[in-house]
Amino acid sequence: MFDQSPAVAVPQRGAGENPAGQKDRKPMASNLVIVESPAKAKTIKKYLGKSYSVIASMGHVRDLPKSQMGVDFAHDFAPKYITNRGKGDLISKMKKEAKAAKKIYLATDPDREGEAISWHLATLLGIPEGEKCRISFNEITKSAVQHAVKEPRAIDIDLVDAQQARRVLDRIVGYTISPLLWKKVKKGLSAGRVQSVTTRLIVDREREIENFKPEEYWTIDALLSDTKSGETFTASFYGRGGKKVKLRNKAESDAVVNEVKDAPFVVENVKLGEKKRYPAPPFITSTLQQEASRKLGFTVKRTMMAAQQLYEGVEVEGHGMVGLITYMRTDSLRIANEAMDAVRAYIGSRYGKAYLPASPKQYRTNKNAQDAHEAIRPSYVDLTPQEVKASLTGDQYKVYKLIWERFVACQMENAVYDTMNVDITAASCNFKANGSKLRFPGFMTLYVEGTDDGTVEQDMTLPYLEKGDTPKLQKLEDVQHFTKPPARYTEATLIRELEEKGIGRPSTYAPTITTITARGYVGREKKQLYPTELGIVVTDIMTHNFAEIADVQFTAHMEQELDSIEEGKADWVAVVRDFYEPFEKTFEVAEKEIEKIKLKDEESDVICEKCGRRMVYKMGRFGKFLACPGFPECRNAKPIVVDTGVACPKCGARILEKKTKKGRLYFGCEKNPTCDFMVWDRPVKDEKCPKCGGLLLQKTGKGGKKLICYNEQCDYEQKQ
Repeated sequence: MFDQSPAVAVPQRGAGENPAGQKDRKPMASNLVIVESPAKAKTIKKYLGKSYSVIASMGHVRDLPKSQMGVDFAHDFAPKYITNRGKGDLISKMKKEAKAAKKIYLATDPDREGEAISWHLATLLGIPEGEKCRISFNEITKSAVQHAVKEPRAIDIDLVDAQQARRVLDRIVGYTISPLLWKKVKKGLSAGRVQSVTTRLIVDREREIENFKPEEYWTIDALLSDTKSGETFTASFYGRGGKKVKLRNKAESDAVVNEVKDAPFVVENVKLGEKKRYPAPPFITSTLQQEASRKLGFTVKRTMMAAQQLYEGVEVEGHGMVGLITYMRTDSLRIANEAMDAVRAYIGSRYGKAYLPASPKQYRTNKNAQDAHEAIRPSYVDLTPQEVKASLTGDQYKVYKLIWERFVACQMENAVYDTMNVDITAASCNFKANGSKLRFPGFMTLYVEGTDDGTVEQDMTLPYLEKGDTPKLQKLEDVQHFTKPPARYTEATLIRELEEKGIGRPSTYAPTITTITARGYVGREKKQLYPTELGIVVTDIMTHNFAEIADVQFTAHMEQELDSIEEGKADWVAVVRDFYEPFEKTFEVAEKEIEKIKLKDEESDVICEKCGRRMVYKMGRFGKFLACPGFPECRNAKPIVVDTGVACPKCGARILEKKTKKGRLYFGCEKNPTCDFMVWDRPVKDEKCPKCGGLLLQKTGKGGKKLICYNEQCDYEQKQ
């Protein structure tokens, strides 16, 4: 079932034992803990004593080879794993420490990917199958880490099988269809099991927009004034005889206007009530990504990078290394009892009893969720965003503040509005006026969930009206409207769509969106995603020739199959075989039927200085560049000029974004080589050094982002 590397028992060396002929060496830690990252290692080391050595595997140590399929089809799709390049010295170090250790703990992330990394480590280190070496925790806190060490378990083979099945399925699809696309369309293209469906959603939405036929409709608003108070308010046309009527054209609208313009407006019914607004549940991966996109303008990749850092641990002044949030890849809304007690105590002391519900609020997790972890929340609710702000980068602070506020707000009392709904009659026509006023803010004191269109709910107050009142008509306003096509996806709405349709899992949203944009299948205009010509061509090929791969329902079904493997209800080899056998036949047909496609290059407004043709955009190894369409007669090519909007401090010309031959980004003067200005850090627009007035640079390092002055004689530095 797995790569059958020989299993070697971990030597159990007792205290005081010394191999013959060897001198006493410096005593090593008797327990070895292996995690993925140095930050996580540093945080965990803080909670374990001197008898524990904690080292980082730096992610995966083994994987399928990049140069070949790496799947043995003749032997139940057995993966052919190889040691990752550059990991030799690290593996030797881990083996040396493992040999000297009394006990080995594998503390990789608590999900399929983390379980697979632990399994690979166990194989390399010769840990016997069934050995209780695996520890996992949802948050990196002292109690969670120490509790995990006391209760190690065996590696969950079902979890490993599920990850292995996903890896093999994705490799089969990618390494089979991608070369076909290179041959039939252009080099550098790729196809993926999840990325193909995601691109199709964007293509289908664009076609919906293009094929949309707007329909006309009209609205009528009556501006009325209360005869008692003189206050004005608006009532909107609803219908006739208590039934809703849609006005489809100007003639229908004019008929209503002519009927009511001279008629008395009479209040027929007034309903006073209250409306409660409930807090949003705590974050799961998808909702965190959506809210960070809406409120912060972050891409999913940027959000997850900051969240990963917060989970693994950051140096907090006065506290040392602290894991600030729980695990950020989850689809569960569950909250641990201790965390619930802590947040309720905080709300009671900070906001008072009025803001604390009588009992904890419970949120129902989606039926398709795996529920392996808690919701995303702060590890310590008492560590407020303001308290840790000075220790965090700008991105870390914004994401932490979002998570902290959402979590605290989810356990606060509901907001309460006073409402007034008024029915008004004029001739045979019905009008309605609705008002609301916030009576008690509840959770809204701290946090209100964002909306996709950026709208904010506001108070709409009405004068105190009673049945029989006859407000005076001040003005009738009839307005023509047309129905609008569906909006393009943003990253936020696309993630919600993927989640609702059961495509992918929390760990796949960010890399999928990153891949389809990097491949040039999808472009981004402001926040909206749109398909490129290349994306449309590839999607059409996939839809017509690999219908199941590009089918939403089939992809969702495969996710359910992977879940079944994880739950021990399905065999991973059988799932892969059921997929592969029909796929192999489909591919044989497609290879013969797909004709070579010549893509038309997108023209730019840049004129080739060598031959006068209009240059076109090409996609290369390091992204887009400009090339002359006259190739091979004219071989002129150059990078796309991206102006930073900052003037060169040496000559006053523009500073441009540039790339080295290896693709590394730098910033240089447009007059190079005449002017030798060049920096690796991004120049800051519309802001000067407050100390010397010089050019500011945004430097990004292990400690996060900070502003530094370009002037070597100036020591200005500011953490972001």
